[in-house]
Amino acid sequence: MDWVKRQSRRLATTVLRSGAIPKHVAFIMDGNRRYARKINVETIKGHAAGFETLKQTLEWCMDLGVEVVTVYAFSLENFNRSEIEVNGLMALAEEKFYELLKENEMIQRLGVQIRVLGDVARLPQGLQKAISEVMTSSKNNYKAILNVCFAYTARDEIATAAMELVRGLKDGVLVEEDVTEELLSQTLYTAELPPPDLVIRSSGEVRLSDFLLWQSGYSLLVFAPVLWPEFSFYDLFKCFLQYQNYYKQLKEVLDRKEKQEKKASSESEKRQQAAITNIIQQRWRLFQSQAQK
Repeated sequence: MDWVKRQSRRLATTVLRSGAIPKHVAFIMDGNRRYARKINVETIKGHAAGFETLKQTLEWCMDLGVEVVTVYAFSLENFNRSEIEVNGLMALAEEKFYELLKENEMIQRLGVQIRVLGDVARLPQGLQKAISEVMTSSKNNYKAILNVCFAYTARDEIATAAMELVRGLKDGVLVEEDVTEELLSQTLYTAELPPPDLVIRSSGEVRLSDFLLWQSGYSLLVFAPVLWPEFSFYDLFKCFLQYQNYYKQLKEVLDRKEKQEKKASSESEKRQQAAITNIIQQRWRLFQSQAQK
């Protein structure tokens, strides 16, 4: 039976590779709690099963040639859940990040650089330390990128970017004419990365739940009617097929948008790049100092 599965997966992979493969795929990993209720286990075990699905899905995406995977792991709004569940999630996340360190061989083989996007300062010190170690150990990997959105909402991300632009204006690093849609995009957590081509939400829910709202304006949205821990290669296959079916229309829209965008002056671009570099360096120094406390 395993041989049949491997052969059918290999055939499906070949079929997908004959068409357009999204460079950036984002996942809203929804349904862990419902899965736990479905199989009558503790909620935390549903979340643990979801982490295992993430590892498998990452490998499938890398095998298909996806360059960037972004996952919605923990919303800022999740802090409103019960203290027991939140504490359990923090402990589980710390455990899983350290597991990634132990599985360094897999990370290096895949060439994955791991980034954590969100208000990391709100997380427990132990988890911050684990995140720092994982990000540091994988920072020289360039084949692919895994963004883990943790303590994140899109509105908070946009507000943070706006405050940093205001700071740049006050410090004289920027002038008012520099503040553009493009500069705000470059100040977001996803900065130099391409926007997601495909956003997949599991569990059958049909909403974005404050995830990558700025970046996903031209993404294809696919809502898979399966709980995240039960998400399989064939669910991913169906999502990619939908992307390939719509690829021509998506490309036409993006090409038209690119033609309409105005190019900034070279002098303004230099100031913008200097401001972006300064913001990124400040974020990294702040994160490292908090993790070392």
